[in-house]
Order: sequence, then structure tokens, then C-alpha cells
Amino acid sequence: MEGEDEDSSDDRAFNNKPVWKRILVVVMGAVMNIILGLIIMMILLGQQPAFSSTTISKFTDNSATQAAGLKVGDIFTSIDGYKINGDRDLSFALATANPLKADIQVLRAGKVLNFSNVKFNTKKTDGKDILSLDFYVMPIEKNFGTLITKSVQDTVSTVRMVWFSLVGLVSGKFGMKDVAGPVGAASAIGQAATIGLQQNFLAGFNNILMMMMIITVNLGVVNLLPLPALDGGRLLFLIVEGIRRKPINPKYEGWVNAAGFALLMGFMVIVTFSDILRLITGKGLGG
Repeated sequence: MEGEDEDSSDDRAFNNKPVWKRILVVVMGAVMNIILGLIIMMILLGQQPAFSSTTISKFTDNSATQAAGLKVGDIFTSIDGYKINGDRDLSFALATANPLKADIQVLRAGKVLNFSNVKFNTKKTDGKDILSLDFYVMPIEKNFGTLITKSVQDTVSTVRMVWFSLVGLVSGKFGMKDVAGPVGAASAIGQAATIGLQQNFLAGFNNILMMMMIITVNLGVVNLLPLPALDGGRLLFLIVEGIRRKPINPKYEGWVNAAGFALLMGFMVIVTFSDILRLITGKGLGG
């Protein structure tokens, strides 16, 4: 936009607008990404006959969670500290939990109960212990109200999932093997489509839609991170300008953005190399 990276005398230029208007312009790109994710989620959920809850309806035979003390009617509220508001939260929490020692919190008859060091049933996959689900959840009736509520809830869950994953990368919970760039994303979309097409065309198309939803929400969240060269970095400068009531020297802002862009491009080169290595050898950087 005119006036975004340079001064302009045009009254309509970006640099001549009030700080609050410039902040709105900067954040709306990410907001629209998340809104697009919400629309795609609504399309996907609209095809389902009913929705999944977080309330246990029954257990499988030799259920580890039942043996740990959970009962039919219990409502999951958190696993290993990850707060659960819907079934997507539950799925993500189970996928990232320690299957050999998980802390589970449930709501039973209005009371919060905690179960520590729960050991799930597991199965070996690529030499790792993978959690095996041993319970079913109650369905939620589908109507217009529950469709809207569930769409918003699942989109928020995806935002939380992206944020938790980013925090996990910084904290060391996840590594390079868990990161994918454009090459890895394209490969994942192809795999998802292939798996769906083994059932029918609609299943393949829906798998692609789901990947699109995750990617567009991911873009929205990442773009708002307060990092140079991203909209979040520009947002941070605008907030500082609003507090100081005068803009930061464009020269310094340009230096910071240039350095941030160089680091971002360097990271993308590493991620892309890892993606290509994974396609060739089956393993990327970090295993």
C-alpha cells in the first residue's frame, strides 16, 4: 500500500492515517484468514449427521481409562494441563499427551476430579508407543444452533492448537521433525487426498478442505506473531507509536524488518531442505 514502507503526501496513504486505522488494516489480513477457516469448518461440519462431545458414553473392553477410575458420563476438562472445550481439543490433547503417564481432569456430577499418572493402552508405531483410544463419546444433535456453535468452537480449537504447537517448538516439546514448510504441506495434502479418495471423491475433497482450514488458520495466527517482517511485527511498532504518540524512526524499523526477513528466509530454507530430505529418505532433520 502507498505509504506503508515510505512517506507519501497523499491524504489517503497508509502513513497519513491515524494509528488505530493502521492497526485495523494490519490485523485484518490475519483475521480474514481465521474467518475463512471458520467458513471452511462450517462447510465440513454441515455434512456430518451429528457432532462429537467430550462426554464419555462407553468404554472398550479392558479399558485403561476405566481401570483408572473414569466413568460413563464424565466430561473431559483437561489432559496434561491442556484445557478441553470440545472434541478437537480432546483429540489434540490425546495426540500430544504422554500415553504412559497422563494427568486427566474430568467433571463428574458438577465436581472436578483429577486422575494422575494414567497409563493408556498403547500400540507400537515406528518404534514409538502411540496412545490407543479405549472409550467413546456421546453425540451432539445437529441443528442450526449447534452447527454455528461447533464451527466457532472448532475454529478456536484450531487457533489454540497452532499456538500451543508454536510454544512447543520454542520450549523443545516439538522439534524439526514436527515442522513442515510449503513442500511438506503439499505432500501432506496429497496424502490426505489419497486416503480420502480410497473411500470416495467427497471424502478426498473434504480431507483437502480440512488441510486448507488448518493452513489458513495457521497463517492467520503466525502472521500476528510479534516478529519482524510479519504483520505482528508491524503491529508491535504501531502499538509503540500509539503509546509514544510519535512514530519510530523509519530507518530503524526498516533495519529490524530487513533482519527479521533474512532470518525468516533462512528458517524457510532449513525447513524446505528438511521437507525434501523427508520425501527422499523418509526422515527430515531431527529424525
